[in-house]
Formats: sequence, structure tokens, C-alpha cells
Amino acid sequence: MPGKKTQIGVLALQGAFELHKRHIEALGAIYVPVVSNQNFEKLDGLIIPGGESGTMLKLINIVNIHQTLNDFLHTKPIWGICAGAILLAKSVQNPTQESFGILDFEITRNAYGRQLESFQEKIDDYEVSYIRAPKISKVGDNISVIKEREGSATWLESNKIMITTFHPETNLSTPSPWHRRFIECCNGMGEYC
Repeated sequence: MPGKKTQIGVLALQGAFELHKRHIEALGAIYVPVVSNQNFEKLDGLIIPGGESGTMLKLINIVNIHQTLNDFLHTKPIWGICAGAILLAKSVQNPTQESFGILDFEITRNAYGRQLESFQEKIDDYEVSYIRAPKISKVGDNISVIKEREGSATWLESNKIMITTFHPETNLSTPSPWHRRFIECCNGMGEYC
């Protein structure tokens, strides 16, 4: 349909979901907070934000969106950030935890330390944050490692899925390059889609 705006869902049960709104809207897309099964219906893609992955899993089950979310993860563009990356991993360590297992990589929770040990890094002149960030320890076949830090992948892409262990949404300069890249994928124009 001509003039249809791209609708980007952000799982809005817990974590840093609201920070994505200004980045999404800066690209002319519609920000849709996802809290129920009905919210998935018109989405072009979904961001699973940073937060606490164990709490997110509990809330996903409490609001009864587990099956709808799982189905969506297999069909549309997805971007998992920090806790979102944990939920999409095939294997989770420290401690082991349930995940959706959408992409073949192993991830270790809180691998850079506590909240006080959070830090920033510039990637292509854009500052991102690592907040109680996980580390990706193993990456399967057919997954592109775009960025690493100290020998650990921090940015992966594969077939409509983007994973970052860092947070670009904390930067007030909008839109972030990752939001632009993700929305391009949702519009069928992305390099990795």
C-alpha cells in the first residue's frame, strides 16, 4: 500500500524499551510498544530490548505472548539487544536459562561485570553503551560477526536477525546507525535480509 509507514514493535514488558521511540520515529517509522498478542498483527519487525532476561521471560509467560512471540521470531526481522540477545541465543550460560534459540550462538550473561562496571565505546564514531553486558562465546555457521571486543563478538547478523550486546538507544543522537539498518531490513532493503 503506497504511503504505508513501517511499524516497529519493541517488546515493552521490562527494560529499556522506551528509549527506542525517538530513534524509530526519527526514521519516519511508527513505534509500537508490544505488551499483548494483538500488538504483533501489523508489525514489520520487532526489537527485543535490553533489560533483565529472566524477568522478561517470566513476564512473557504472565501476559501469555510466548507462542505468538515465538512464531513472530521465525518469520519477521528481529533485533535482540543485550537481554534481547540472550533471549534469542541457542545456549545461555551464567546461569543457564531458557531462551527462544532462534540463532546458533552461545552467550554468557553479565560477563563484563556489574552495573557499576558499565562502559561506553565508539563504533564507527557512534557511542554505544555496555550495561551489565553479556559476551558471545560461540557463533555457529552462516552468521556474520560484524564487530568484536576483546575477542568476543558484540554484533551479529544472519537472515533478518541482528544481535548486539551493546545499547545504541542510550545515545541521544538520533537515529542510531543500527536503528537505520534494522528498519531498512524491515523494509526489505537491508544488507543482511
